[in-house]
Amino acid sequence: MTLNEPGFCQLLEPFADFPELLRRVELVLNAIPPEVQQDFLEDPRFQTALHHFIPGSGTTVKLAVPGPAGQGSRCVALKPRLATSNERFALYVIAHEFAHAWLRNGGWGEILDSEEAADALAAHWGFEKPPRKFWPFPPWPTTERQET
Repeated sequence: MTLNEPGFCQLLEPFADFPELLRRVELVLNAIPPEVQQDFLEDPRFQTALHHFIPGSGTTVKLAVPGPAGQGSRCVALKPRLATSNERFALYVIAHEFAHAWLRNGGWGEILDSEEAADALAAHWGFEKPPRKFWPFPPWPTTERQET
């Protein structure tokens, strides 16, 4: 598989207006195993998209219509800010999202939580979750009750 194949060109096309994001997506696609690349190319429900929110205008990401059980839409939608975020963080997020697509938002091996599974698979592919100091924003608020 090479990224010059028509299928890979289609996966990269949504990011054409953001060359640095396109380069980062290409780096991750080059790093994932051939069987994952093949799965993405052969599944007509798999796509990539730019999730470009414009204040006051909103955003639209078109997804494939869900099919029978186990055949839902598979879309990796990435925000343009990944082009300017810390590279280590951006590559992790991109790999994490491709891991979700490969796992169909499910578990991996003995890891049943979909977020933990995507983190573990991204790390397996060489993109470990970076320490928070590399994150471009504060941690999201949690719903867990804080003990005082």
